[in-house]
Amino acid sequence: MKSLAERSSGSFYWWLWATLFLPIAIPGLVFKLLTNMRERRNKRHLNGKVILITGASSGLGEALAHSFFLAGCKVVLAARRKDELERVRKDLLEIHTTVPTHPPIILQLDLSDLNSITEKVQSVLEIHGAIDILVNNGGISVRGDALSTSIDVDIRIMLVNYFGTVAMTKACLPSMMARKEGRIVCVSSVQGKFAIPHRSSYSASKHALQAFCDSLRAEVAKDNIKVTLISPGYINTAISMNALTGTGEKYGKMDAATASGASAEDTAQSILKAIVRDDKDIMLAPIAPKAAYCLRHLMPSLYFWIMKKRAEKLST
Repeated sequence: MKSLAERSSGSFYWWLWATLFLPIAIPGLVFKLLTNMRERRNKRHLNGKVILITGASSGLGEALAHSFFLAGCKVVLAARRKDELERVRKDLLEIHTTVPTHPPIILQLDLSDLNSITEKVQSVLEIHGAIDILVNNGGISVRGDALSTSIDVDIRIMLVNYFGTVAMTKACLPSMMARKEGRIVCVSSVQGKFAIPHRSSYSASKHALQAFCDSLRAEVAKDNIKVTLISPGYINTAISMNALTGTGEKYGKMDAATASGASAEDTAQSILKAIVRDDKDIMLAPIAPKAAYCLRHLMPSLYFWIMKKRAEKLST
């Protein structure tokens, strides 16, 4: 049997735990429970929503199409390559699921052809009557230092990543504003939060997207339109394979950082969850990019020195 001293000691520690930790733990558990209930409810509300995804022919866009299709959304697959869109559509239709689903439709779209975007969006509105969620995912990357990157490449990166996204958003907004409902999702990058060497064009396009979303979010809040900016780290897709070099040729190589990045499927699920939670601006990245982001603002001199060393290493 335990001695009186041992029983007293045990009672004291239980009293200490109950006094100090329970008042913190219980509200936290209640908050988590309520948050989970809200997320499940909001996810159910995705059923039947019309979602237009750009860059849906491969990589993250394809993974997003699968995630939202399985959530019961009416998915619109948008990209340049019609044959790849047909493949994605076929894959979706062959999924066996107990969740009610809707046949996806294909929208062949070139984000660099700004003048065609309004007409393309209108064709979706004529079919579905609304676009509830626009996911601006389409884009292109670049590998090259600022000096040797031709101005034509700078223009192309900005045209696709920034102006194409802005044109898509502006084409979708009037119908959303008329209905007083909608969500604009922009897939940016951690390089839209801080820049690294040999990515000047790409980082500039994503920095511009950050500013656009921050302004837009405030402006359309009165119309019950939500804006979600997603800033992922490296994702294991073909983005580096399809990236441009400074001369405009295809890079055609898989970066080590890209190859070791998060899976497109996991990232897509995180994006769906961010939408369900009504996140405004979220970084989907490991600790190192988040630390670099903090360093850029809290200790800029150290950040600049690290980036200088990185640039010197890339140049050798």
